[in-house]
Amino acid sequence: MPLMLPGVIPSSHPDAARDSTAAAARSRLHGGTRRRGGVVERLGLARRWQWWLIGSMLVVVLLAVLRAPLGGLLWPETRSQALRAEAERALAEGRLSAADGTGARELFEAALAMDPDRREASQGLAQVAAAALAQARVALAEDRLDDARAGLALARELSVPKAEAEQLEEALRRREAGHAGLDSLLAAAEAARLRGHLEGDDSAALPLYARVLAIEPAHADALRGREDALAELLGQAREALRRGELGAAAQRIDAARRFDGGHIDLPDTLARLTEETDAVRRRADNALARGRLDRALEGYNALLALDASDASAQDGVAAVASAHAAEASRLAADFAFVAAEAALARAQAIAPDAAGVAEAEARLERARQNSAQFATRLPAAERDRRVRQLLDAAEAARARGNLLSPPGESAFDKIARARALAPQSRAVRAASARLLPAARDCYERELRGNSLGQARACLDARAALGEDAGELAAARTRLAQRWLAVGNERLGAGEVERAQRALALARAIDPGVPGLDDFRQRLRAAGAPAD
Repeated sequence: MPLMLPGVIPSSHPDAARDSTAAAARSRLHGGTRRRGGVVERLGLARRWQWWLIGSMLVVVLLAVLRAPLGGLLWPETRSQALRAEAERALAEGRLSAADGTGARELFEAALAMDPDRREASQGLAQVAAAALAQARVALAEDRLDDARAGLALARELSVPKAEAEQLEEALRRREAGHAGLDSLLAAAEAARLRGHLEGDDSAALPLYARVLAIEPAHADALRGREDALAELLGQAREALRRGELGAAAQRIDAARRFDGGHIDLPDTLARLTEETDAVRRRADNALARGRLDRALEGYNALLALDASDASAQDGVAAVASAHAAEASRLAADFAFVAAEAALARAQAIAPDAAGVAEAEARLERARQNSAQFATRLPAAERDRRVRQLLDAAEAARARGNLLSPPGESAFDKIARARALAPQSRAVRAASARLLPAARDCYERELRGNSLGQARACLDARAALGEDAGELAAARTRLAQRWLAVGNERLGAGEVERAQRALALARAIDPGVPGLDDFRQRLRAAGAPAD
Protein backbone atom coordinates (compact mmCIF):
# COMPACT_ATOMS: atom_id res chain seq x y z
CA MET A 1 0.00 0.00 0.00
CA PRO A 2 1.52 3.21 -0.96
CA LEU A 3 2.69 5.75 1.60
CA MET A 4 0.32 8.73 1.81
CA LEU A 5 1.13 11.96 3.43
CA PRO A 6 -1.60 13.75 5.27
CA GLY A 7 -3.57 16.25 3.09
CA VAL A 8 -2.07 14.91 -0.17
CA ILE A 9 -4.35 13.03 -2.50
CA PRO A 10 -2.65 10.71 -4.88
CA SER A 11 -2.92 11.46 -8.53
CA SER A 12 -4.45 8.16 -9.26
CA HIS A 13 -7.27 8.91 -6.99
CA PRO A 14 -10.49 9.63 -8.92
CA ASP A 15 -11.06 12.96 -7.12
CA ALA A 16 -7.58 14.09 -7.94
CA ALA A 17 -8.05 13.45 -11.62
CA ARG A 18 -11.17 15.50 -11.72
CA ASP A 19 -9.49 18.41 -9.94
CA SER A 20 -6.58 18.27 -12.32
CA THR A 21 -8.84 18.38 -15.35
CA ALA A 22 -10.78 21.37 -14.02
CA ALA A 23 -7.60 23.23 -13.22
CA ALA A 24 -6.32 22.71 -16.73
CA ALA A 25 -9.53 24.04 -18.21
CA ARG A 26 -9.39 27.11 -16.03
CA SER A 27 -5.81 27.63 -16.97
CA ARG A 28 -6.61 27.54 -20.68
CA LEU A 29 -9.54 29.93 -20.19
CA HIS A 30 -7.58 32.48 -18.17
CA GLY A 31 -4.59 32.20 -20.41
CA GLY A 32 -6.64 33.10 -23.46
CA THR A 33 -8.16 36.01 -21.62
CA ARG A 34 -4.79 37.30 -20.55
CA ARG A 35 -3.48 37.07 -24.10
CA ARG A 36 -6.42 39.07 -25.52
CA GLY A 37 -6.25 41.65 -22.69
CA GLY A 38 -2.51 42.18 -23.21
CA VAL A 39 -2.99 43.11 -26.85
CA VAL A 40 -5.65 45.67 -25.97
CA GLU A 41 -3.55 47.12 -23.21
CA ARG A 42 -0.56 47.42 -25.51
CA LEU A 43 -2.61 49.22 -28.17
CA GLY A 44 -4.03 51.79 -25.65
CA LEU A 45 -0.62 52.49 -24.19
CA ALA A 46 0.79 53.17 -27.66
CA ARG A 47 -1.90 55.72 -28.37
CA ARG A 48 -1.27 57.50 -25.09
CA TRP A 49 2.47 57.73 -25.84
CA GLN A 50 1.70 59.20 -29.28
CA TRP A 51 -0.36 62.08 -27.87
CA TRP A 52 2.16 62.65 -25.12
CA LEU A 53 4.92 62.95 -27.68
CA ILE A 54 2.95 65.49 -29.82
CA GLY A 55 2.14 67.61 -26.75
CA SER A 56 5.74 67.59 -25.63
CA MET A 57 6.90 68.79 -29.05
CA LEU A 58 4.39 71.69 -29.00
CA VAL A 59 5.58 72.74 -25.56
CA VAL A 60 9.18 72.72 -26.76
CA VAL A 61 8.27 74.91 -29.79
CA LEU A 62 6.32 77.41 -27.68
CA LEU A 63 9.14 77.67 -25.18
CA ALA A 64 11.61 78.31 -27.99
CA VAL A 65 9.40 81.08 -29.48
CA LEU A 66 8.45 82.75 -26.21
CA ARG A 67 11.73 82.31 -24.46
CA ALA A 68 12.85 85.97 -24.73
CA PRO A 69 9.58 87.68 -23.66
CA LEU A 70 8.89 85.12 -20.97
CA GLY A 71 12.45 85.42 -19.75
CA GLY A 72 12.18 89.21 -19.60
CA LEU A 73 8.85 88.88 -17.76
CA LEU A 74 9.72 86.10 -15.33
CA TRP A 75 13.42 86.79 -14.96
CA PRO A 76 13.96 90.57 -15.51
CA GLU A 77 17.45 90.27 -14.17
CA THR A 78 18.43 88.47 -17.36
CA ARG A 79 17.37 91.42 -19.54
CA SER A 80 19.02 93.88 -17.19
CA GLN A 81 22.27 91.91 -17.40
CA ALA A 82 22.08 91.94 -21.20
CA LEU A 83 21.58 95.73 -21.22
CA ARG A 84 24.54 96.22 -18.91
CA ALA A 85 26.66 94.04 -21.14
CA GLU A 86 25.68 96.11 -24.19
CA ALA A 87 26.38 99.30 -22.24
CA GLU A 88 29.82 98.12 -21.26
CA ARG A 89 30.63 97.32 -24.89
CA ALA A 90 29.45 100.80 -25.95
CA LEU A 91 31.54 102.36 -23.19
CA ALA A 92 34.60 100.42 -24.28
CA GLU A 93 34.06 101.58 -27.87
CA GLY A 94 33.70 105.21 -26.78
CA ARG A 95 30.01 105.50 -27.73
CA LEU A 96 28.99 107.41 -24.64
CA SER A 97 25.61 108.76 -25.77
CA ALA A 98 23.43 108.26 -28.84
CA ALA A 99 20.01 109.60 -29.79
CA ASP A 100 18.89 106.15 -30.98
CA GLY A 101 19.43 104.65 -27.51
CA THR A 102 22.56 102.63 -28.35
CA GLY A 103 24.94 104.80 -26.32
CA ALA A 104 26.42 103.63 -23.03
CA ARG A 105 24.48 106.25 -21.09
CA GLU A 106 21.10 105.26 -22.49
CA LEU A 107 21.76 101.53 -22.04
CA PHE A 108 22.91 101.89 -18.43
CA GLU A 109 19.86 104.07 -17.70
CA ALA A 110 17.57 101.42 -19.21
CA ALA A 111 19.20 98.71 -17.09
CA LEU A 112 18.87 100.88 -13.98
CA ALA A 113 15.19 101.49 -14.67
CA MET A 114 14.61 97.72 -15.04
CA ASP A 115 16.53 96.73 -11.93
CA PRO A 116 16.98 99.75 -9.62
CA ASP A 117 18.43 97.67 -6.78
CA ARG A 118 21.54 96.61 -8.67
CA ARG A 119 24.49 98.97 -8.27
CA GLU A 120 26.23 97.92 -11.47
CA ALA A 121 24.13 100.27 -13.66
CA SER A 122 24.75 103.25 -11.36
CA GLN A 123 28.44 102.52 -11.34
CA GLY A 124 28.33 102.26 -15.14
CA LEU A 125 26.79 105.75 -15.41
CA ALA A 126 29.58 107.11 -13.21
CA GLN A 127 32.08 105.52 -15.60
CA VAL A 128 30.29 107.18 -18.54
CA ALA A 129 30.59 110.57 -16.78
CA ALA A 130 34.30 110.07 -16.22
CA ALA A 131 34.77 108.99 -19.83
CA ALA A 132 32.85 112.05 -21.07
CA LEU A 133 35.11 114.32 -19.05
CA ALA A 134 38.16 112.54 -20.43
CA GLN A 135 36.90 112.90 -24.00
CA ALA A 136 36.25 116.60 -23.39
CA ARG A 137 39.84 117.08 -22.20
CA VAL A 138 41.18 115.33 -25.31
CA ALA A 139 38.95 117.44 -27.56
CA LEU A 140 40.12 120.61 -25.85
CA ALA A 141 43.74 119.61 -26.29
CA GLU A 142 43.07 119.01 -29.99
CA ASP A 143 41.25 122.37 -30.29
CA ARG A 144 37.89 120.74 -31.05
CA LEU A 145 35.93 123.20 -28.95
CA ASP A 146 32.43 122.07 -29.95
CA ASP A 147 33.26 118.47 -29.02
CA ALA A 148 34.79 119.66 -25.75
CA ARG A 149 31.62 121.59 -24.89
CA ALA A 150 29.44 118.57 -25.70
CA GLY A 151 31.57 116.23 -23.56
CA LEU A 152 31.54 118.65 -20.64
CA ALA A 153 27.75 119.00 -20.89
CA LEU A 154 27.32 115.20 -20.79
CA ALA A 155 29.66 114.89 -17.82
CA ARG A 156 27.72 117.57 -15.93
CA GLU A 157 24.40 115.88 -16.66
CA LEU A 158 25.76 112.65 -15.13
CA SER A 159 26.99 114.46 -12.01
CA VAL A 160 30.71 114.40 -12.55
CA PRO A 161 32.62 115.90 -9.60
CA LYS A 162 31.95 119.64 -9.59
CA ALA A 163 35.55 120.72 -9.14
CA GLU A 164 36.73 118.75 -12.16
CA ALA A 165 33.93 120.11 -14.33
CA GLU A 166 34.60 123.71 -13.31
CA GLN A 167 38.30 123.32 -13.96
CA LEU A 168 37.66 122.07 -17.48
CA GLU A 169 35.02 124.75 -18.07
CA GLU A 170 37.47 127.49 -17.13
CA ALA A 171 40.08 126.05 -19.48
CA LEU A 172 37.50 125.87 -22.25
CA ARG A 173 36.43 129.49 -21.65
CA ARG A 174 40.03 130.68 -21.83
CA ARG A 175 40.55 128.79 -25.07
CA GLU A 176 37.36 130.25 -26.56
CA ALA A 177 38.40 133.72 -25.48
CA GLY A 178 41.69 133.22 -27.23
CA HIS A 179 39.91 132.15 -30.40
CA ALA A 180 37.35 134.93 -30.30
CA GLY A 181 39.83 137.66 -29.50
CA LEU A 182 38.02 138.79 -26.36
CA ASP A 183 39.90 142.05 -26.07
CA SER A 184 39.25 142.98 -29.67
CA LEU A 185 35.53 142.16 -29.27
CA LEU A 186 35.30 144.36 -26.22
CA ALA A 187 37.15 147.19 -27.95
CA ALA A 188 34.81 146.97 -30.94
CA ALA A 189 31.80 147.03 -28.62
CA GLU A 190 33.07 150.13 -26.82
CA ALA A 191 33.76 151.91 -30.11
CA ALA A 192 30.28 151.08 -31.44
CA ARG A 193 28.68 152.36 -28.23
CA LEU A 194 30.59 155.65 -28.42
CA ARG A 195 29.40 156.08 -32.03
CA GLY A 196 25.82 155.51 -30.92
CA HIS A 197 25.57 152.29 -32.91
CA LEU A 198 23.80 150.33 -30.19
CA GLU A 199 21.83 147.61 -32.00
CA GLY A 200 20.55 146.52 -35.38
CA ASP A 201 23.36 144.33 -36.71
CA ASP A 202 26.27 142.16 -35.56
CA SER A 203 28.68 145.10 -35.50
CA ALA A 204 26.54 147.06 -33.02
CA ALA A 205 27.54 147.50 -29.38
CA LEU A 206 24.93 145.31 -27.69
CA PRO A 207 25.46 142.21 -29.88
CA LEU A 208 29.24 142.55 -29.36
CA TYR A 209 28.84 142.82 -25.59
CA ALA A 210 26.61 139.75 -25.72
CA ARG A 211 29.38 137.79 -27.47
CA VAL A 212 31.90 138.79 -24.82
CA LEU A 213 29.53 137.80 -22.00
CA ALA A 214 28.75 134.49 -23.66
CA ILE A 215 32.44 133.64 -23.37
CA GLU A 216 32.99 135.18 -19.96
CA PRO A 217 29.66 135.88 -18.19
CA ALA A 218 31.26 137.78 -15.29
CA HIS A 219 33.40 140.10 -17.43
CA ALA A 220 33.12 143.37 -15.49
CA ASP A 221 33.91 145.76 -18.36
CA ALA A 222 31.43 144.05 -20.67
CA LEU A 223 28.71 144.16 -18.01
CA ARG A 224 29.28 147.88 -17.39
CA GLY A 225 29.36 148.60 -21.12
CA ARG A 226 26.13 146.70 -21.70
CA GLU A 227 24.40 148.60 -18.88
CA ASP A 228 25.49 151.94 -20.36
CA ALA A 229 24.38 150.91 -23.86
CA LEU A 230 20.98 149.73 -22.62
CA ALA A 231 20.45 152.92 -20.63
CA GLU A 232 21.22 154.96 -23.75
CA LEU A 233 18.95 152.80 -25.92
CA LEU A 234 16.03 153.17 -23.52
CA GLY A 235 16.72 156.89 -23.38
CA GLN A 236 16.35 156.98 -27.17
CA ALA A 237 13.07 155.10 -26.80
CA ARG A 238 11.73 157.72 -24.37
CA GLU A 239 12.84 160.49 -26.72
CA ALA A 240 11.00 158.78 -29.60
CA LEU A 241 7.91 158.62 -27.40
CA ARG A 242 8.12 162.37 -26.80
CA ARG A 243 8.16 162.87 -30.58
CA GLY A 244 5.17 160.55 -30.95
CA GLU A 245 7.18 157.90 -32.82
CA LEU A 246 5.62 154.85 -31.25
CA GLY A 247 7.09 152.34 -33.70
CA ALA A 248 10.67 153.52 -33.18
CA ALA A 249 10.21 153.56 -29.41
CA ALA A 250 8.73 150.05 -29.35
CA GLN A 251 11.57 148.70 -31.51
CA ARG A 252 14.19 150.05 -29.09
CA ILE A 253 12.32 148.75 -26.06
CA ASP A 254 12.07 145.27 -27.59
CA ALA A 255 15.80 145.30 -28.34
CA ALA A 256 16.62 146.29 -24.77
CA ARG A 257 14.38 143.53 -23.43
CA ARG A 258 16.15 140.94 -25.61
CA PHE A 259 19.58 141.85 -24.23
CA ASP A 260 18.55 142.31 -20.59
CA GLY A 261 14.93 141.88 -19.55
CA GLY A 262 15.78 142.97 -16.02
CA HIS A 263 17.33 146.36 -16.79
CA ILE A 264 16.40 148.96 -14.18
CA ASP A 265 15.06 151.50 -16.73
CA LEU A 266 12.86 149.03 -18.60
CA PRO A 267 9.65 149.08 -16.46
CA ASP A 268 9.43 152.89 -16.49
CA THR A 269 9.97 153.04 -20.26
CA LEU A 270 7.30 150.38 -20.86
CA ALA A 271 4.86 152.37 -18.71
CA ARG A 272 5.58 155.49 -20.76
CA LEU A 273 4.97 153.55 -23.97
CA THR A 274 1.56 152.49 -22.70
CA GLU A 275 0.67 156.04 -21.68
CA GLU A 276 1.77 157.50 -24.99
CA THR A 277 -0.10 154.83 -26.94
CA ASP A 278 -3.31 155.75 -25.12
CA ALA A 279 -2.67 159.45 -25.77
CA VAL A 280 -2.08 158.90 -29.50
CA ARG A 281 -5.32 156.92 -29.72
CA ARG A 282 -7.26 159.73 -28.01
CA ARG A 283 -5.75 162.39 -30.28
CA ALA A 284 -6.51 160.36 -33.41
CA ASP A 285 -10.13 159.84 -32.32
CA ASN A 286 -10.55 163.54 -31.59
CA ALA A 287 -9.03 164.52 -34.95
CA LEU A 288 -11.41 162.16 -36.74
CA ALA A 289 -14.39 163.64 -34.88
CA ARG A 290 -13.33 167.19 -35.91
CA GLY A 291 -12.79 166.17 -39.53
CA ARG A 292 -9.00 166.54 -39.42
CA LEU A 293 -8.56 163.41 -41.45
CA ASP A 294 -4.82 163.61 -42.21
CA ARG A 295 -3.92 163.98 -38.54
CA ALA A 296 -6.30 161.19 -37.56
CA LEU A 297 -4.79 158.88 -40.17
CA GLU A 298 -1.29 159.68 -38.95
CA GLY A 299 -2.25 158.68 -35.41
CA TYR A 300 -3.92 155.44 -36.43
CA ASN A 301 -0.96 154.50 -38.62
CA ALA A 302 1.37 155.09 -35.67
CA LEU A 303 -0.72 152.68 -33.60
CA LEU A 304 -0.65 150.08 -36.38
CA ALA A 305 3.13 150.43 -36.68
CA LEU A 306 3.23 149.48 -33.02
CA ASP A 307 0.72 146.63 -33.33
CA ALA A 308 -0.55 145.63 -36.77
CA SER A 309 -3.41 143.66 -35.17
CA ASP A 310 -4.81 146.70 -33.28
CA ALA A 311 -8.51 146.40 -34.18
CA SER A 312 -9.38 149.87 -32.90
CA ALA A 313 -6.70 151.49 -35.06
CA GLN A 314 -7.83 149.45 -38.05
CA ASP A 315 -11.37 150.71 -37.55
CA GLY A 316 -10.02 154.25 -37.31
CA VAL A 317 -8.22 153.96 -40.65
CA ALA A 318 -11.41 152.63 -42.26
CA ALA A 319 -13.37 155.56 -40.77
CA VAL A 320 -10.90 158.04 -42.29
CA ALA A 321 -11.34 156.40 -45.70
CA SER A 322 -15.12 156.52 -45.33
CA ALA A 323 -14.94 160.23 -44.46
CA HIS A 324 -12.94 160.92 -47.65
CA ALA A 325 -15.49 158.88 -49.61
CA ALA A 326 -18.35 160.92 -48.16
CA GLU A 327 -16.53 164.13 -49.16
CA ALA A 328 -16.10 162.73 -52.69
CA SER A 329 -19.84 162.04 -52.89
CA ARG A 330 -20.68 165.60 -51.74
CA LEU A 331 -18.30 167.16 -54.25
CA ALA A 332 -19.65 164.98 -57.05
CA ALA A 333 -23.16 166.19 -56.27
CA ASP A 334 -21.89 169.77 -56.80
CA PHE A 335 -20.27 168.74 -60.09
CA ALA A 336 -16.82 169.48 -58.58
CA PHE A 337 -15.41 166.46 -60.37
CA VAL A 338 -11.68 167.07 -59.98
CA ALA A 339 -11.94 167.63 -56.22
CA ALA A 340 -14.29 164.64 -55.98
CA GLU A 341 -11.80 162.45 -57.82
CA ALA A 342 -9.00 163.57 -55.50
CA ALA A 343 -11.08 162.76 -52.39
CA LEU A 344 -12.08 159.40 -53.84
CA ALA A 345 -8.44 158.60 -54.69
CA ARG A 346 -7.44 159.30 -51.08
CA ALA A 347 -10.19 157.03 -49.80
CA GLN A 348 -9.16 154.23 -52.15
CA ALA A 349 -5.50 154.56 -51.21
CA ILE A 350 -6.27 154.40 -47.47
CA ALA A 351 -8.81 151.57 -47.39
CA PRO A 352 -10.47 150.61 -50.68
CA ASP A 353 -12.86 148.23 -48.94
CA ALA A 354 -14.07 150.77 -46.37
CA ALA A 355 -17.76 151.59 -46.17
CA GLY A 356 -18.89 154.17 -48.74
CA VAL A 357 -15.88 154.02 -51.06
CA ALA A 358 -17.54 151.95 -53.78
CA GLU A 359 -20.72 153.99 -53.43
CA ALA A 360 -18.79 157.26 -53.82
CA GLU A 361 -17.22 155.96 -57.00
CA ALA A 362 -20.66 155.10 -58.38
CA ARG A 363 -22.05 158.51 -57.39
CA LEU A 364 -19.20 160.30 -59.12
CA GLU A 365 -19.88 158.41 -62.34
CA ARG A 366 -23.61 159.19 -62.15
CA ALA A 367 -22.85 162.86 -61.47
CA ARG A 368 -20.73 163.01 -64.63
CA GLN A 369 -23.54 161.53 -66.68
CA ASN A 370 -26.12 163.88 -65.15
CA SER A 371 -23.86 166.87 -65.79
CA ALA A 372 -23.52 165.99 -69.46
CA GLN A 373 -27.29 165.50 -69.82
CA PHE A 374 -28.00 168.72 -67.93
CA ALA A 375 -25.66 170.70 -70.17
CA THR A 376 -27.36 169.46 -73.32
CA ARG A 377 -30.86 170.26 -71.99
CA LEU A 378 -30.12 173.87 -71.02
CA PRO A 379 -31.06 176.58 -73.48
CA ALA A 380 -28.02 178.17 -75.07
CA ALA A 381 -28.62 181.59 -73.50
CA GLU A 382 -29.03 180.14 -70.01
CA ARG A 383 -25.94 177.98 -70.48
CA ASP A 384 -23.86 180.98 -71.57
CA ARG A 385 -25.11 183.03 -68.61
CA ARG A 386 -24.12 180.31 -66.14
CA VAL A 387 -20.75 179.84 -67.80
CA ARG A 388 -20.01 183.60 -67.43
CA GLN A 389 -21.00 183.47 -63.76
CA LEU A 390 -18.72 180.52 -63.15
CA LEU A 391 -15.79 182.15 -64.94
CA ASP A 392 -16.24 185.38 -62.95
CA ALA A 393 -16.33 183.38 -59.72
CA ALA A 394 -13.21 181.49 -60.80
CA GLU A 395 -11.32 184.73 -61.44
CA ALA A 396 -12.35 186.07 -58.03
CA ALA A 397 -11.24 182.89 -56.32
CA ARG A 398 -7.90 183.00 -58.15
CA ALA A 399 -7.38 186.58 -57.04
CA ARG A 400 -8.00 185.50 -53.43
CA GLY A 401 -5.44 182.71 -53.83
CA ASN A 402 -8.06 179.96 -53.68
CA LEU A 403 -6.67 178.01 -56.58
CA LEU A 404 -7.64 174.48 -55.51
CA SER A 405 -9.38 175.00 -52.19
CA PRO A 406 -11.78 175.10 -50.54
CA PRO A 407 -13.47 172.22 -52.36
CA GLY A 408 -16.35 173.42 -54.50
CA GLU A 409 -15.44 177.10 -54.15
CA SER A 410 -11.95 177.12 -55.64
CA ALA A 411 -11.06 178.70 -58.96
CA PHE A 412 -10.39 175.31 -60.42
CA ASP A 413 -13.77 173.88 -59.36
CA LYS A 414 -15.59 176.86 -60.91
CA ILE A 415 -13.77 176.43 -64.21
CA ALA A 416 -14.39 172.66 -64.11
CA ARG A 417 -18.14 173.32 -63.86
CA ALA A 418 -17.92 175.78 -66.71
CA ARG A 419 -16.08 173.22 -68.84
CA ALA A 420 -18.81 170.67 -68.06
CA LEU A 421 -21.45 173.10 -69.33
CA ALA A 422 -19.54 174.36 -72.36
CA PRO A 423 -16.46 172.27 -73.10
CA GLN A 424 -15.91 173.98 -76.46
CA SER A 425 -16.34 177.58 -75.25
CA ARG A 426 -13.42 179.86 -76.14
CA ALA A 427 -13.92 181.80 -72.93
CA VAL A 428 -13.64 178.60 -70.90
CA ARG A 429 -10.49 177.53 -72.74
CA ALA A 430 -8.95 180.95 -72.23
CA ALA A 431 -9.73 180.87 -68.52
CA SER A 432 -8.21 177.40 -68.31
CA ALA A 433 -5.07 178.61 -70.05
CA ARG A 434 -4.77 181.51 -67.58
CA LEU A 435 -5.14 179.12 -64.66
CA LEU A 436 -2.74 176.46 -65.97
CA PRO A 437 0.53 178.24 -64.90
CA ALA A 438 -0.88 178.58 -61.39
CA ALA A 439 -1.63 174.85 -61.38
CA ARG A 440 1.95 174.11 -62.47
CA ASP A 441 3.34 176.35 -59.74
CA CYS A 442 1.08 174.61 -57.25
CA TYR A 443 2.40 171.22 -58.32
CA GLU A 444 6.04 172.24 -58.02
CA ARG A 445 5.50 173.95 -54.68
CA GLU A 446 3.73 171.00 -53.09
CA LEU A 447 6.24 168.54 -54.53
CA ARG A 448 9.14 170.51 -53.03
CA GLY A 449 7.37 170.53 -49.68
CA ASN A 450 6.79 166.78 -49.96
CA SER A 451 3.01 167.32 -49.72
CA LEU A 452 2.37 164.58 -52.21
CA GLY A 453 -1.41 164.46 -51.74
CA GLN A 454 -1.72 168.16 -52.60
CA ALA A 455 0.72 167.69 -55.47
CA ARG A 456 -1.60 165.01 -56.82
CA ALA A 457 -4.53 167.44 -56.70
CA CYS A 458 -2.48 170.08 -58.56
CA LEU A 459 -1.51 167.45 -61.13
CA ASP A 460 -5.17 166.54 -61.65
CA ALA A 461 -5.92 170.21 -62.12
CA ARG A 462 -3.22 170.48 -64.78
CA ALA A 463 -4.75 167.53 -66.61
CA ALA A 464 -8.25 169.00 -66.44
CA LEU A 465 -6.97 172.40 -67.63
CA GLY A 466 -5.55 170.89 -70.81
CA GLU A 467 -1.87 170.44 -69.94
CA ASP A 468 0.36 169.21 -72.76
CA ALA A 469 0.38 165.40 -72.78
CA GLY A 470 4.17 165.10 -72.73
CA GLU A 471 4.62 167.52 -69.84
CA LEU A 472 1.76 165.87 -67.99
CA ALA A 473 3.34 162.41 -68.38
CA ALA A 474 6.67 163.69 -67.06
CA ALA A 475 4.94 165.27 -64.07
CA ARG A 476 3.11 162.01 -63.33
CA THR A 477 6.37 160.06 -63.43
CA ARG A 478 8.04 162.49 -61.02
CA LEU A 479 5.20 162.25 -58.53
CA ALA A 480 5.07 158.44 -58.78
CA GLN A 481 8.83 158.25 -58.20
CA ARG A 482 8.45 160.40 -55.11
CA TRP A 483 5.82 157.97 -53.77
CA LEU A 484 8.20 155.07 -54.44
CA ALA A 485 10.89 156.89 -52.47
CA VAL A 486 8.45 157.28 -49.58
CA GLY A 487 7.59 153.60 -49.85
CA ASN A 488 11.26 152.60 -49.73
CA GLU A 489 11.77 154.75 -46.67
CA ARG A 490 8.72 153.27 -44.91
CA LEU A 491 9.76 149.71 -45.78
CA GLY A 492 13.25 150.34 -44.43
CA ALA A 493 11.66 151.50 -41.18
CA GLY A 494 9.59 148.32 -40.98
CA GLU A 495 6.28 150.12 -41.69
CA VAL A 496 5.02 147.63 -44.25
CA GLU A 497 1.42 148.87 -44.49
CA ARG A 498 2.49 152.44 -45.24
CA ALA A 499 4.93 151.09 -47.82
CA GLN A 500 2.04 149.20 -49.44
CA ARG A 501 -0.08 152.37 -49.61
CA ALA A 502 2.81 154.28 -51.19
CA LEU A 503 3.11 151.54 -53.82
CA ALA A 504 -0.62 151.73 -54.57
CA LEU A 505 -0.47 155.51 -55.01
CA ALA A 506 2.60 155.35 -57.24
CA ARG A 507 0.96 152.72 -59.41
CA ALA A 508 -2.30 154.73 -59.66
CA ILE A 509 -0.41 157.85 -60.77
CA ASP A 510 1.94 156.19 -63.27
CA PRO A 511 1.69 152.40 -63.77
CA GLY A 512 4.89 152.44 -65.83
CA VAL A 513 7.12 154.38 -63.44
CA PRO A 514 10.66 152.91 -63.33
CA GLY A 515 11.36 150.93 -60.19
CA LEU A 516 7.74 149.93 -59.57
CA ASP A 517 8.29 146.20 -60.17
CA ASP A 518 11.47 146.11 -58.10
CA PHE A 519 9.71 147.72 -55.17
CA ARG A 520 6.79 145.31 -55.51
CA GLN A 521 9.22 142.40 -55.32
CA ARG A 522 10.82 143.86 -52.19
CA LEU A 523 7.42 144.12 -50.54
CA ARG A 524 6.67 140.50 -51.41
CA ALA A 525 10.04 139.44 -50.02
CA ALA A 526 9.12 141.24 -46.80
CA GLY A 527 6.05 139.01 -46.56
CA ALA A 528 3.49 141.63 -47.59
CA PRO A 529 0.97 141.37 -50.46
CA ALA A 530 2.02 143.91 -53.04
CA ASP A 531 -0.95 143.69 -55.42
